[in-house]
Amino acid sequence: MTARKRYWLMKSEPEDFSIDDLERVRTEPWTGVRNYQARNFMRDGMKPGDGVLFYHSNCDVPGVYGVAEVTSAPYPDPTQFERKSKYFDPKASHEEPRWMLVDVGFVRKLAGPVSLDAIRGQAEGLGEDFALIRKGTRLSVLPVTAAQWKIILSLEP
Repeated sequence: MTARKRYWLMKSEPEDFSIDDLERVRTEPWTGVRNYQARNFMRDGMKPGDGVLFYHSNCDVPGVYGVAEVTSAPYPDPTQFERKSKYFDPKASHEEPRWMLVDVGFVRKLAGPVSLDAIRGQAEGLGEDFALIRKGTRLSVLPVTAAQWKIILSLEP
């Protein structure tokens, strides 16, 4: 029996890595996640073929700008071992890595962003458990239900 497809929202600041960057390179390792819950989602939950809402954060219009997919199984984030990286972790070792990542592949850009405000406007349909609009949640990797995925993509301009 094959595993059920899952859906995720992954945030990136467009100055660091945008949907345009992903379109150009086609596939990218999702490096630099340093939150244990977000790491656990990538390590324990993500599988190749899972859908990804590509979200731009910390910009003029935060929101979903594209669709991507998980293209690899989880593996150790190499930046944890690179002393010159801002993501270096002195407690990590190759024998016992602390941080994992997945590769993310480009699927498509949206016709226009689905803004955070538009997403908040659908709060009732998305449910109280939708972490993106819950107060105090700042995770860079969030699970999304199939129903939430459909609602968000239905808001595409």
